This record gives sequence, structure tokens and C-alpha cells, in this order.
Amino acid sequence: MTNTKPGRRARAEQPPEALALAMERAFIVSSSHLASPGNEDLSEFEFALTVVNHAFQRWVVRGMAAANLPDLSPLDALILHSVNHRHRQKSISDLMFTLNLSERHYLNYAMKKLDRLGLITRRRDGKEVFVGTTEKGRAVCEDYARIRKVCLLELIPPDRSPGGVKIGEVAKALRVLTGFYEQASRSASSL
Repeated sequence: MTNTKPGRRARAEQPPEALALAMERAFIVSSSHLASPGNEDLSEFEFALTVVNHAFQRWVVRGMAAANLPDLSPLDALILHSVNHRHRQKSISDLMFTLNLSERHYLNYAMKKLDRLGLITRRRDGKEVFVGTTEKGRAVCEDYARIRKVCLLELIPPDRSPGGVKIGEVAKALRVLTGFYEQASRSASSL
């Protein structure tokens, strides 16, 4: 982690509003070489996203372990919850789209594991495979929801604004930023 403040040369090249922001506070970034002048906030966001992602994955694994499934990876658990969503069967393509997965083998591996644990059922209809939760799978999801309520939801401020920003607004911004990163990924793959 690096705190970055622009040097004299970098300050001269910055637009006035970026300079004012940079002078206001130091940015918390993990890679100062990515904190280009005027874009330190994006590097700070990426570092925060990395830290939040790891904390979220750790929570999912520990939450599932508390629900008596200690061997599930974060992706296994997210697939189980997605399959359980609204108690309707999902197609493989729906799951890949919903979870933004680009590699089907990750989904296949997780489904084999969930199937082996008796948490999901699979049925073929023509060329498409549909997945649903078993009674055991639904029970595990309900246990996880109860654990989540006690361990996580009670930490959230009543105004739903940790850090002064509404959680819904953060989610909206993350959806918009997802589009930027998807486009950047497409661009990078054509280089």
C-alpha cells in the first residue's frame, strides 16, 4: 500500500480540479505506478475493491462453514445461492450471465461439487441443462441467510449509509463501473 501525493512536475501537468483534490488528501493505493496524476481516485477505488472482494469472499466461505459446508469456495456458494434464487430452476447460460462468468468450466466444476454434496439437481431439456436446489440445498441457503442476518446485517447502520454513502448508490456505481471494465477488457484483448 502506498500513499501517493503528486510531485512538483506531476502537479504542473494536472488540471486545476485534480490538483485541488490531490492536495486535499493522500490517496490509498496498492500500486503507485498505476496512480497516474488525475487518476489517483481510480487507483484508490481499485485497491478498495480488491480489499472488499477478499473480505467478501472470506465472509462467504466462513458463513457457509457456519452453515455446515466448510468445503465450498466463494464461487461454489454464490452459484448455490443463485440457483436457489426465487426457488426456480436456472439454465446454465442464465447462471453464467447472472454471475458474469466467462469460463463455463468454473461453473461445471462447482455444479459437480454441489451435486455431489446433494445440494442441487440437474435436468436436461433438449440441449439445455437446468439446475435447481434440493431440499438440503434450500435448507443450507436458509441457514446461511440466518447467519448473515446475525453476523453481517446487524453491523450495517440503520440509515444504510456506511461511510456516508447509501449502499444502493454504491451498488449502482459498481454496475456502471462494471461496464467500463468490461469494455476495457474487450479493448485489451484486441491489442
